[in-house]
Order: sequence, then structure tokens, then C-alpha cells
Amino acid sequence: MTARNNGLPASEKKKRAGSIAKHISFTGVFAALCFVATVIVKIPQPSGGYFNLGDAFVLLSGWFLGPAYGAVAAGLGCALADLALDGAIYAPATFVIKAAMAVLAYFIAKLFKKFIKKEKFDVLPRIFSAIAAESLMVGGYFFYEAVCLGLGLGAAAGIVSNVLQGLVALFGSALLVGALYPLRPVRSFFPKLG
Repeated sequence: MTARNNGLPASEKKKRAGSIAKHISFTGVFAALCFVATVIVKIPQPSGGYFNLGDAFVLLSGWFLGPAYGAVAAGLGCALADLALDGAIYAPATFVIKAAMAVLAYFIAKLFKKFIKKEKFDVLPRIFSAIAAESLMVGGYFFYEAVCLGLGLGAAAGIVSNVLQGLVALFGSALLVGALYPLRPVRSFFPKLG
């Protein structure tokens, strides 16, 4: 006779506990990747700022971890990066925006995956979802700067650099997912979109 708790057999409870531990571990790894890709990998912009690869890992967090764990990893990793880079005023907005980007990236990719069934075209749903998520990022930071920081239309100055940042993330994430997702050990760890 199997031991039961809450109506689940002991083997099922053990499997679920392992799954939760796996997801929490990967959430920590992806949060660290978001942090490191934002803080360490910097590409100078002509306008004086810099590009980073943090958004690429925000998108990967959503695609690989799903909406809940992906949101936590993306929001936490990028908000901590803001704190480390003396951008504490942006940390609350970054947490919300990056978490929402991961959620949106997951659901848009899942939606388009229903229409694009061939494995060789798997990158297309992810590109569509990256465009949607990066658009959310551009609009989110514009809103935060214009309304919450009181910059009004002066916040429009950041739109171009955020769009360019989004393009860097789109291409970076497409390259990374194209390299990682076909690997069977990698693919088996993460939820399917379709």
C-alpha cells in the first residue's frame, strides 16, 4: 500500500518536489544570468549609454522557465543589476517590466507555436514574442520616466536607445535559443511551448 498525503501517492509527491526544486534552481540560475549579462556584458552606444545582453536572458527566462518562474528570474536578476549599477531609482520599474516581459514572451511564443508546428521554424514564434516583449519594455520605461519620474515628454529621448537595446536582445536571444534549444538535454529540462 502506498503512503498518501493530500490524495497523492508518495512517488508522485517525490516527483513534484523534485520538479519544484529543479524550477527553483533554474530560476536562480536565470536570475544570475540576467544580472551578469546586464552588469558585465556592456556594448557602448553612440549616444553615451550602453547595450547589454540582459534582455536576451529575460526572454530566455520566459521561454525556458515558463511564465511564473521566468517572471521571477527576469524581474529579480535585472532589478538587482539596477541596484548594482547605481540605478536604484529604476529597480522597482525594472522588476515589474522585466517580469512582464518574460510572461508576455512565454504566452506570445506559445500562441504562435500553435500555428507554426515544424520544429525547424521554432525560432519564428520566439521572434514574434521577442518583438512584443521588447515593445513592452520600450513602452514601460517611457511610461515610468514620463509619469513616475515626472520627465514628461523628455522621456521620449530614451525611446531610441531602448528600441536599439530591444533589437540587440532580439538577435541575441534568437542566436542563443537557436544554439541551445536543439540540444536534447537542454530541451528536456524546460516546458514545451506548444
